[in-house]
Amino acid sequence: MTNPLQQAEDANAELLTQRRDRWYPQVHIAARAGWINDPNGLCHFGDRYHVFFQHNPAGVVWGPMHWGHVWSRDLVHWNRAPIALAPSLPEDQDGVFSGSAVVTDDGTLAVLYTGHRVATTAGHDMVEQCQMLATSTDGMTFTKHGVVIESRGRADFRDPKVWRQDQQWHMVVAMSSPQRRGQVWHYSSDDLMHWDEGHLLFEDPDPNVYMVECPDLFRLGDKWVLLYGPMTTARPHGHVGRNGHNCGYVVGDWNGTQFTPLTDFTPMDWGHNFYAPQTMLAPDGRRLLLGWMGSFAHPLACQEDGWCGQLTVPRELRLDDDLRLHSSPIAEFSQLGRPGKDLGPITVEPGQPLTLHHGSNPVEVCLGIDLAASRAEQIGLRIHDNGSGRRTWVGYDDLSERVFVDLSTVSETSGGYRSARLTRPNNDSRDAATRTADELCLRVIIDRGSVEVFADDGRIVLSSFSFPVDSERSVALDTVSGCATLTSVRTRPLAPHWNEPDRG
Repeated sequence: MTNPLQQAEDANAELLTQRRDRWYPQVHIAARAGWINDPNGLCHFGDRYHVFFQHNPAGVVWGPMHWGHVWSRDLVHWNRAPIALAPSLPEDQDGVFSGSAVVTDDGTLAVLYTGHRVATTAGHDMVEQCQMLATSTDGMTFTKHGVVIESRGRADFRDPKVWRQDQQWHMVVAMSSPQRRGQVWHYSSDDLMHWDEGHLLFEDPDPNVYMVECPDLFRLGDKWVLLYGPMTTARPHGHVGRNGHNCGYVVGDWNGTQFTPLTDFTPMDWGHNFYAPQTMLAPDGRRLLLGWMGSFAHPLACQEDGWCGQLTVPRELRLDDDLRLHSSPIAEFSQLGRPGKDLGPITVEPGQPLTLHHGSNPVEVCLGIDLAASRAEQIGLRIHDNGSGRRTWVGYDDLSERVFVDLSTVSETSGGYRSARLTRPNNDSRDAATRTADELCLRVIIDRGSVEVFADDGRIVLSSFSFPVDSERSVALDTVSGCATLTSVRTRPLAPHWNEPDRG
């Protein structure tokens, strides 16, 4: 009988022959071919950073979940590894679902994941989900040890995130209660094999939220942050919850048993395509994060090209005094690519766009916008512009005081407008004459088919796909209805982050 891992590798190699690269990412992690979703098992093990991910190696849609795998020594240049986990046991026969990784005292890498099984009883399909353990001594090949927390008889019981504190292992898991309320449960263990009965840690206060996916509880300073993705029956309202799947965080106190929220739920990323983030603690003490850029709600153009989905660039997290989460590209990201250009202070007039970059290769653009001196209604970047009017429009809207990503001209299926309110001095004043001379810094990472926007010192992040038409592309600085004064304009070409080609 063919080994399930080899079967998956063979299917992925076949799909790779069909891959087109017009939008394939150069500075974001993606599968060689096929579908990718949640980042899993983020860890530092054996002098390497490891990133696993949910993966369908044989197709461009969500399907039987495997664990794909890449690794890096510096978080900048990445190497592909063989598929790490495949369905092979009765309890995970329909999917090796999301989970996390930890390093034990004896130097073993242990991963806790959700086993997914669909059983047919009396003509009806019944979903069973349980938490399972696998270990590795080299970070590449894994031995499965089976179920460590049994199914609670519910279809939604998944996504274990494990960490160690005070000589004990802790785990948070997502669950839907019998009353269909989204909950996070906490478990503890001395050996990763035997876990206590668990207890309710957190229930989303919104009765419309029936599940909270991919929970992650971690410490920043003297507070604790709980990340999760609320699945809800509520209709989207305003600027919040516009995607098929959304995620955010609550900040609170945790005493080892009880979690006491101190804030309301706050969206973490305001773009079109961000979900299922997972964090890890780096050896130097930084809290790092990767999220999934993709969609369950609607098809994506890249599915025509033999691949679908990517991860964000690695981000570092910090918490400010107002208990707001800041998210910024890791410092190491500045090592990727060539030295950039600084165009210095400039003024841009409407109808006189300034081209900053030609071609489809990735680039980073950093803008310093003098909000007090500028008179434009909108200031931003025309990204993936082909001269026909189809482009992604990214920037700042002075009327609404929001940072935005507008895909309305570049995509018929996944377009639309996403934005986040800027917080700054005199934010309640609509009179430019009374504003302080504050500056808005926009940092935009542009790949072949995506944009990531960072603003307001990382308090605002928007991650979105941008699939331009097949033609020459450019990035240009432009304004709407007025001039824009910029204190700085910097561009930096980005080199591909893969250490080896995908195809020989």
